[in-house]
Amino acid sequence: MKASTFVYPWDVIGDPEAAARIAALGVEQVTLAAAYHSTRALTPRHPRHRIVTAEHAAVLYPTDPAGDRWKGRALRPYPAGDWAPGDAYGEAAEALARAGLDVHTWVVLAHNSRMGAEHPDTSVVNAYGDRYPWAPCIAQPATRAYLVDLAAEAAVRPGAGGTELESLGWYGLQHLHAHDKTGGVGLGDAGQYLMALCFCPACRAGYGEQGLDADALAAAVREALEPLWQGAPDGGGGWAEIEKLLGEETAAATRAWRDETARTLQESAVRAVRDAAADGFQVLLHADPVTYHVGANPGVDPEHILSVADGVVVPCAGGPGLLAPFAGQGREGAVLAANLGVVSGMGGSPGTLTVDLARARALGATELRLYHAGLASDGDLSAVCEALAGR
Repeated sequence: MKASTFVYPWDVIGDPEAAARIAALGVEQVTLAAAYHSTRALTPRHPRHRIVTAEHAAVLYPTDPAGDRWKGRALRPYPAGDWAPGDAYGEAAEALARAGLDVHTWVVLAHNSRMGAEHPDTSVVNAYGDRYPWAPCIAQPATRAYLVDLAAEAAVRPGAGGTELESLGWYGLQHLHAHDKTGGVGLGDAGQYLMALCFCPACRAGYGEQGLDADALAAAVREALEPLWQGAPDGGGGWAEIEKLLGEETAAATRAWRDETARTLQESAVRAVRDAAADGFQVLLHADPVTYHVGANPGVDPEHILSVADGVVVPCAGGPGLLAPFAGQGREGAVLAANLGVVSGMGGSPGTLTVDLARARALGATELRLYHAGLASDGDLSAVCEALAGR
């Protein structure tokens, strides 16, 4: 079972030992960030620094805002600052390749707080009129065009053998922001869905196409959420709870609009990457098998997405159960990569990696992803090395 670990360019650049240390873990591949959101990251072994602050979402390679792809467009990639100057991706990729590792790109798409700040009309708007600046609305034509072109440009970097597209779908409330204070009310699955419903002009028109009045829907969402704000416990029940709160027909209409919007965006982005890449270039999506889920691993229909992409990277921090719906498609040759956290300080379990790997394999995993070699302590990496040696 092939294993890959996530890496940032700044984990490698300036550290002459980084590439060899990553290779020594026993992984065959690295998934190297080429376009990434804002973050503050630890670099526990770097000889020059311990903290890197990426101030805004950016591409980590040179891009030409006046070139044929982006000229005259309001929405275009932001270059990185001093946290990833020049061709940071390319420099790190070369070092990792010299260490014998296959390099694939890691591309974050519909997650961009700077774009939301500078172009607020692009953001998801909830039923209360609040904008989510970190969450571009994927129903808007200009945003969709930007995301598709960014996917093609950032994915197909020199020397890359494939890509992993993250956040290629709807984003919602779940977002760790600076000094985040949103955990005071337990929203649960249903509350998170209701708070993710977008009411920008494009989505209001989309609900109309499904026979819904957008103002009435927003009022229904606010009414459904009111008990939670008053302290009522989440009712649980997943989609059944959403149907209970909105009514079956209304809930189904919102889901039909959102599912189709995400599905067509995913098709367009994958097609654009394939058109830009050489034959054999692998395209994977970070994905959840429940279509109404939102976030970095947006919901997809397993049958559909495995007919479009080469496979999926599935979050398994809470166990490998999300692999089963993808494995159940029986699609020969599809990559089903189990994404496991190995940073103990961030909730990962490197000490149980051997057991977790066996469980994931039993549920259909064909590959392994480890989050994240650059953030992990020496002790975490030792546990990873031991577990991979026993595969």
